[in-house]
Amino acid sequence: MTQKAESTRDRLLDAAGASVMAKGFAGTSIDDVLKATGLTKGAFFHHFKGKADLARELVKRYAMKDLKMFQEFQRQAQEQSDDPLEQVTAFLKLFEIYISNSVDPAPGCMYAVYTYESRQFDADVLDFVSDTLRQWTSIYVRMFQDVLDRYDPALPITARQLAEMIVSVIEGGLVLQRAHGDTDTTRRQSEQFRSYLTLLFPTAG
Repeated sequence: MTQKAESTRDRLLDAAGASVMAKGFAGTSIDDVLKATGLTKGAFFHHFKGKADLARELVKRYAMKDLKMFQEFQRQAQEQSDDPLEQVTAFLKLFEIYISNSVDPAPGCMYAVYTYESRQFDADVLDFVSDTLRQWTSIYVRMFQDVLDRYDPALPITARQLAEMIVSVIEGGLVLQRAHGDTDTTRRQSEQFRSYLTLLFPTAG
């Protein structure tokens, strides 16, 4: 793909993403995307077969961005400390800094939009969303298992339970952000989860 073609594709995906987050997928039309970009239908159909194809590529792009972000946070956290609990704390702090300074998460979560409007999408798209959230959870499972291998928790708990908890905290925070218009919700909830980890592992440090 040439640089110009890639730029055109990115413009279409950027506009589609903004519209979907603002109005939902059902409320977003191809004409909306074209109006926002100033591009023609020919340009659109050069890159996408239709609205269903756009939906598939949009969530794949969103997921890839998240995965790269998490991998970078994990790399930085591992550079900061050899202690697994300190790595988790550093990872969450990096996420909190990101979500406090980025406008991207403010309208909510793309995965939530796709889940709420499940009838708008093909089964393979919904499977991809589910697989992405499982992959996201697995990243946390590995980190928390390292913590549990070193420290005894104050209460019985598994790495998967902790991973599912933080994913729920973040996803729920993003939903509340959209409902209340308070873009700091998710950061605050992540911060509270870190406080919970301090209580759960009192012998750490």
